[in-house]
Amino acid sequence: MITHKVFKYLVQHWHGKGGYRQVLFLAFPLIFSSTAMAVQQFVDRMFLAWYSSEAIAATMSAGILNFTVINLFVGTAGYVGTFVAQFWGADQEDRIGPIIWQGGYVAAAAALVHLLMIPLAGPFFRLVGHEPVVQNLEVIYFQIICLGAGPGVASAVLAGFFLGRGKTLYVMTVSIAGTIINMFFNYVLIFGSLGFPEMGVTGAAIATLISTLFIFTVFSILVFRSAHEKTYRTHSGWRLDVPLFIRLLRFGLPNGVQFFLSHMSIAAFILLVGRLGTVELAATSIAFNINMLAFMPMIGFGMAVMILVGQNQGQERPDLSERSIYSGFLLTYIYMTTIALLYVIVPHMFLWPFAVKADPGSFAPIYRTTTILLRFVAVYCLFDTLSIIFASGIKGAGDTRFVMIAIAFLSLFGLGLPTYIALVHLNQGLYTAWTIITIYISLLGFIFMFRFLGRKWKTMRVIETREPVLPAAVHIEPALSDES
Repeated sequence: MITHKVFKYLVQHWHGKGGYRQVLFLAFPLIFSSTAMAVQQFVDRMFLAWYSSEAIAATMSAGILNFTVINLFVGTAGYVGTFVAQFWGADQEDRIGPIIWQGGYVAAAAALVHLLMIPLAGPFFRLVGHEPVVQNLEVIYFQIICLGAGPGVASAVLAGFFLGRGKTLYVMTVSIAGTIINMFFNYVLIFGSLGFPEMGVTGAAIATLISTLFIFTVFSILVFRSAHEKTYRTHSGWRLDVPLFIRLLRFGLPNGVQFFLSHMSIAAFILLVGRLGTVELAATSIAFNINMLAFMPMIGFGMAVMILVGQNQGQERPDLSERSIYSGFLLTYIYMTTIALLYVIVPHMFLWPFAVKADPGSFAPIYRTTTILLRFVAVYCLFDTLSIIFASGIKGAGDTRFVMIAIAFLSLFGLGLPTYIALVHLNQGLYTAWTIITIYISLLGFIFMFRFLGRKWKTMRVIETREPVLPAAVHIEPALSDES
């Protein structure tokens, strides 16, 4: 009887707008796209783990620092996709080109900031206090990948042109192609193959830069085709539109600050763990990378939910937005529950790629430690589902400020300060740090779920309301009377 009711419920919610079918149809290309990005980073770290323990430790800490800063701009400029979705839903396609260009100006700012950060890398990593060999590798890796910040942020903007309109296959195809290119150059440049010199960490950074430039180039060609000008004004909308740019900052900057703060807290966590030793840092790096490989498909579901909410809000249909969020949540929760069980039951399946070509003696303690860390990941990834889906849903409507405030408060008082006090002042170990981060992620999930249930987001929109254009009045001559 219960099985029949469950089956009937699933059938009823499969069809129609906001149903499981629509969410899956939109999410699958985004899942592949997000997974491609995760695979790229996973293979990158795997090759570096084969290369040396110092290499994997250094690239994780330097990479997360770069990722933290760039996400301030990616979150701001990438929110263009929500504007595109709402313009699309409101039949204001001629506003899509101009909002793409406003995001491009944010990407230019990102390029400048990261160029200015390059000479600061040395002093910063010396201040962090990792082992000298790791410090040198951190500086090299960080300085090279900073060169790709501008094109990377611009790619997020250009991807929004397709995402907001629900054309997710374009994003998937470009992402997979970029991943293949990255994997190829990673291998040949890290280890030296096909006539290329062995470059180690330097080679990994160059491979990432090549892939970033490729993705930016392909997206530019696709977006700025002449066929798009008439409908979307992708060429003529290049001017700085101050009101529209300010509107992008109003909603996009809190989204960018949220991205920045959430990743800054993770970066601080990793840097603090690095003070415990190379084994602890390497194990934490590998655990996060394994989690990212499984986590990124959930990001695909979150992006699909955000797009559908944006389109439905543009059409003034918050009821369909709510249905889309619930559909995305159930599908994502089923997926992440399965992954969590695998982390606990077969952790060796996830660790094998890192161990297969690593030095057995130096990797053995890393292997044992990471196996335990995956149990923490199994717990918090269930609550991360709440965070990703419900936060994506309310952000698709425009509720970015609340998400920013919640992340800011908990990142400081729920993760940063507790981890610092525990590791630096109380001399606690690795598992205490991971207990703290598990509680932090779980709390975020509940906060965003309750914000969604409050339904304030239902009245929000990020685009301006366009006044209806009335037809010109028709002048009617008065009829002549018979007396005249």
